[in-house]
Amino acid sequence: MLSRSAANVGGMTITDDDCLAETLAFNEKFEAAAVSRPVREEAPDAALLATLRRNRLGGDTPPVRLPHGQDRVVEGGVKVRVFVPDRFDGVYLHIHGGGWTFGSADGQDERLWRLAERARLAVVSVEYRLAPEHPFPAGPDDCETAARWLVKHAAAEFGTERLLIGGESAGAHLSVVTLLRLRDRHGITGAFRAANLLFGPYDLSMTPSQRSFGSKRLLSNTDTLRRTYELFTPGMGVEQRRDPEVSPLFADLAGLPPARIVVGTEDPLLDDSLFLAQRWQAAGAPVQLGVVAGAMHGFTLFPLAVTEREQRRAQEFLSTTGR
Repeated sequence: MLSRSAANVGGMTITDDDCLAETLAFNEKFEAAAVSRPVREEAPDAALLATLRRNRLGGDTPPVRLPHGQDRVVEGGVKVRVFVPDRFDGVYLHIHGGGWTFGSADGQDERLWRLAERARLAVVSVEYRLAPEHPFPAGPDDCETAARWLVKHAAAEFGTERLLIGGESAGAHLSVVTLLRLRDRHGITGAFRAANLLFGPYDLSMTPSQRSFGSKRLLSNTDTLRRTYELFTPGMGVEQRRDPEVSPLFADLAGLPPARIVVGTEDPLLDDSLFLAQRWQAAGAPVQLGVVAGAMHGFTLFPLAVTEREQRRAQEFLSTTGR
């Protein structure tokens, strides 16, 4: 489903062009504020990383933890945060973003609880291990473990076998990696009936849009992506990062579920979503591709009109797909 306003550019449907002025104005304000912050030329050391993580959570103020969330440890010792509304008919395995180095399962309680209620889903968010302390494959291992636990126990734990998966940025990458691991390592296909993938990096050797984006001071750019990949996959060269287990754009995508793939036109990861959507559909599964006019990486973090629309679209997709 498209937004109230959409345009076709070079065969690609770009949505929300009626919000373009607001979106671009926000980008400009964000970039102007970023100019006053120092540019990091190298990956942060442990002390700096700890500070950056605190700042991402609002300094010394922790994120809002709602009483609706329940912290659990599933088989394999992986921590998850679970939200169960009064009425639900599916379970959404959510994998948070943060460049594999930031974020937490309890960092978006309000958003996940809203999704749980409106899409009528139980939500299970994975507390996967973060780089650089735990580089690849630690994070994917934890997400795979949580997914296998759901496949085995969803019926008993939640009374439903309708499973969905998705996440934002690194969480979108980990969602695809998890689906591929379930298929290739365990022969599991069809258990997860839909994938909700927001502005993910699917080629860690860097797509053309990643390489050409440059140093524009938005939430993500060429340099920040390169440093993030170095933290997540230390010691790997370009060719090693093209391994399908690292960069799912290079994988055989057969047997994956219907997907919703979303990205903004001002995101260095634009090509990643465009290329993945084409390959996903060519492999035989339906794809909803949403390309949001003027939106930067991570735009759903900010109070914009396109954010509200995106949340409604996600709710509709997750509440109706895979029944």
